Amino acid sequence: MTIRRIIIAVVLAATCLYACQNEKKNAAKLDDANVIHQNEDKLTQLIIYDVFTPPVASRIYAYASLASYEAIRFEQPDYLSLTEQLQGFGTMPQPDKGKTYNFTLAATQAFFSVARKVTFSVDSLKAYEEGLHSRFKGVMDDSTYARSIAFGDTVAKVIIKRLMKDNYLQTRGKPKFLGSQAPGKWHPTPPDYLDGVEYCWGTMKTFVLDSSDRVSIPPPPSYSEDKNSAYFKQNLEVYETSKKLTDEQKDIARYWDDNPFVLEHAGHMTFANKKITPGGHWIGITAIACKKNKADAVKTAQAYALTSIGMYDAFICCWNTKYETNYVRPVTVINDKIDAEWTPRLQTPPFPEYPSGHSTITRAAAVMLTHLFGNSFAFQDTSDLRYIGMKRNFKSFVQAADEASISRFYGGIHYRNSVDQGAIQGKKVSEYIISRLKLKK
Repeated sequence: MTIRRIIIAVVLAATCLYACQNEKKNAAKLDDANVIHQNEDKLTQLIIYDVFTPPVASRIYAYASLASYEAIRFEQPDYLSLTEQLQGFGTMPQPDKGKTYNFTLAATQAFFSVARKVTFSVDSLKAYEEGLHSRFKGVMDDSTYARSIAFGDTVAKVIIKRLMKDNYLQTRGKPKFLGSQAPGKWHPTPPDYLDGVEYCWGTMKTFVLDSSDRVSIPPPPSYSEDKNSAYFKQNLEVYETSKKLTDEQKDIARYWDDNPFVLEHAGHMTFANKKITPGGHWIGITAIACKKNKADAVKTAQAYALTSIGMYDAFICCWNTKYETNYVRPVTVINDKIDAEWTPRLQTPPFPEYPSGHSTITRAAAVMLTHLFGNSFAFQDTSDLRYIGMKRNFKSFVQAADEASISRFYGGIHYRNSVDQGAIQGKKVSEYIISRLKLKK
């Protein structure tokens, strides 16, 4: 071999060694907690793309987040299984003693294995998953990689078995729900007059609550044509408030809208704007809280799981009440009795009014996050920044939930009593869940 060829060979070998070391170095920078955050964010984008309704989105977050937590919790053995304390789940698998695992990889595998079962556009995840798996391969041997993937798949199977019997499939393909023309009862609202969304959601199997009616609230004011009645006065309150909103109140209504599929009308054209769901907004707040708290990967996964559990059971409880009361929306009464030309600031969602779903699930999430991070946890909420270009500051999770709740009243789509009672219901749901679950040994 000539001197020239020897030099070239040495240079190539050195270049290859440097590249391999650099690849290992970059792979080693993989931050476990950040992986959990990125996984949840990818799921949020998929939920937005597929336009899932808020109740269905809560189901997706709950099962996927539980799978992630159940796989990663073995990184810190003092963390207890959540699913083994919930209704309808089987015994979770255990990692083999004496064998090495990467539990963040296992959590990622479990998370997306479940996500693929409950979403549609799963191909959109392919490039992200492949890139992430490539980085994991750079920091472990082949046997550890394969063992971690297999463990994640085993965890996912237990989660999937439960989701296949939670009554979701039985709620598909039902006849349309068009409400009732009886006085004081809900029926489709302008401008699109859509049928009622997820009217069977109250029949879904809860995780912790004994049943969908476990947390009850008082009935709303009864229908009355008396202008001095509570029924009429609440409509007049919505109408008069809508006429004198401050700029701040208008911003609050817009900020917390979180309607995943707003239909816009321009002349003869109709188009839709996609945004995060109410649950997706609080998944974003969970991410903010974990990052500010510098939570490790296990606590981060647990926070996502617990927040999702609270919102999931709260949605079932709320929707059960909604379709039992089948209460009329303000726009129906105001157009009929007060002002035929009036329109609410926000687009009225297509389902009964009482109680406010935003109020119920946001308070459920806030109570859960307060349990994890404390009463006076100040934060800047940037969850909606990329969607509507807004961010807001809060001194606590409950303050944020209170603002989300009253936003529905400012938006003209809920009565004040309905947002207040929704917040009470959501608070009771999460408090009950917290009282029933043990988080650590």
